[in-house]
Amino acid sequence: MLEVDGLSKSYGSVRAVRDVSFTLAAGGSLGVVGESGSGKTTTARIILGLERPDAGSVTVDGHDRSLRLGSVRRPDHSERRPDRSERRPDRSERRPDRSVRRRGRAERLRLARAVQIVFQDPFLSLDPRLSARTVLRETLKLHFPDLDHARRIAELLDQVGLGEREADALPRHLSGGQRQRVAIARALAVEPSVLVLDEAVAALDVCVQAQILNLLADLRERTGTAFLFITHDLGVVSQVTDHLVVMRQGEVVERGTTAEVLADPRHAYTRLLLASVPRPPG
Repeated sequence: MLEVDGLSKSYGSVRAVRDVSFTLAAGGSLGVVGESGSGKTTTARIILGLERPDAGSVTVDGHDRSLRLGSVRRPDHSERRPDRSERRPDRSERRPDRSVRRRGRAERLRLARAVQIVFQDPFLSLDPRLSARTVLRETLKLHFPDLDHARRIAELLDQVGLGEREADALPRHLSGGQRQRVAIARALAVEPSVLVLDEAVAALDVCVQAQILNLLADLRERTGTAFLFITHDLGVVSQVTDHLVVMRQGEVVERGTTAEVLADPRHAYTRLLLASVPRPPG
């Protein structure tokens, strides 16, 4: 389960996120919708641990991520500066114990596994030198070194509908939809509790977009992973989400089940977003 409680984040005088709260149940699917500048991407970055909130918390499966990821200790300039005559600890005293470093690395990997992301443009997030199979192997070696990698890679490729030819191809030899399937397989390889999809189908043509959305719906049912869709497109969330949060200028202006919000929007901004969804003629 993902719990976002009272998130706020400012950049200078700009308040990007203001008291944002929502819950995503285990295995559920939630859409966060808004135009550019609405705060949805900043919210996603905080959930992923790429930004630290000024206030609020992010909890995944009972673990508070906001206190650990993205947190950099700021120097306390009020602390007394050591006198030059004081003995400095030697290098062995300053170096953390190896077991402590191992525990720290293991904790970072655990937090990274809990929440994964699929970006809008997989070409930019995939290493151009690595085939799909190699990408999955490297991911599994990092997170599950003792696993039977060959068997797991075959399972992942089958789950996202990629064959042997695509598995051994470099990203530049794959179509946009195939690259997105590789990105989805890589994210699912670490068995996350939450998968964030940041405009994950926005760059695809309508036909391929429908294929990827159908794939995601099938994967959610098969894996039990919770999906968080970050998008400006209400047409997308209508197909794949159970609940909906609408954001405007950093604040949540409407929330509810997807069916309720789309059938009877209460806020003028939600009605405006709905009016902008293209409809077939006739």
